[in-house]
Amino acid sequence: MSQYKILYVANEINPFLQTTEVADFVRALPQAMQERGMEIRILVPRFGLINERKNRLHEVVRLSGINIAVGDEEKPLIIKVASIPNAKLQVYFIDNEDYFHRKSVFFDKEEKFHEDNDERAIFFCKGVLETVKKLGWAPDIVHCNDWMTSFIPLYLKTTYKNDPIFKNAKSIYNIYGNSFDHKFEGNLINKAMMMDIDESMLDHLRTADFEGFVKLGMEYADAVIKSKEEAGDIIDNLISAAPKDKKVETIQKDDNYLDSYYNLYNELVG
Repeated sequence: MSQYKILYVANEINPFLQTTEVADFVRALPQAMQERGMEIRILVPRFGLINERKNRLHEVVRLSGINIAVGDEEKPLIIKVASIPNAKLQVYFIDNEDYFHRKSVFFDKEEKFHEDNDERAIFFCKGVLETVKKLGWAPDIVHCNDWMTSFIPLYLKTTYKNDPIFKNAKSIYNIYGNSFDHKFEGNLINKAMMMDIDESMLDHLRTADFEGFVKLGMEYADAVIKSKEEAGDIIDNLISAAPKDKKVETIQKDDNYLDSYYNLYNELVG
């Protein structure tokens, strides 16, 4: 068994922010893999609910300062970092004043879904890949968690496929039941475009909804994972719609789930 570089991407992680089970998963799995000899990087958004002073976030100036295109607009990317207490793990935070400084995650105080959550997801995914490029750190595995990371498998197979940092990277897409009913307005396909992407590759986004995001992530990932705990017709129907040649696994969060992921990483890279 080899020692690999694993990049974890998610919308939240304990102890900085928790709104769903994703935060616990992305806290436990990277540490377990690090203890097995893997080299780890973790990237999440710097949502406004994260207290920078309390959590000792500070800007990484050498990584900040580039602009990320979302459709016809470009917005500055700010990178911050903090350490997880009592663990030898650092977390990098993708930040931008327009997208992440509001004191909420995906819903406002009236429980209304933010209209620009699509743009926030696109900015985040593009920002993650550009940050890793600036780090000069070539991951063997890019482990994407939940709908906000749905664009990364596509970008790895297109825009970044020949980049020395990503050319050998395999992607995993973990599906969770954190669905939403909102349909995005505006030209979502135009917003998500990057180099070497044909418009037809983004056909799943024409529905402009949760299912479209998940189908996109599933199509371009090298492996798709559903945890055993995820139930419901939406998730089951999405899984059943995965391409026939796609590696789809169900991993139950039990005493053996860390071994299951460890074996999957070795299988994908080896």
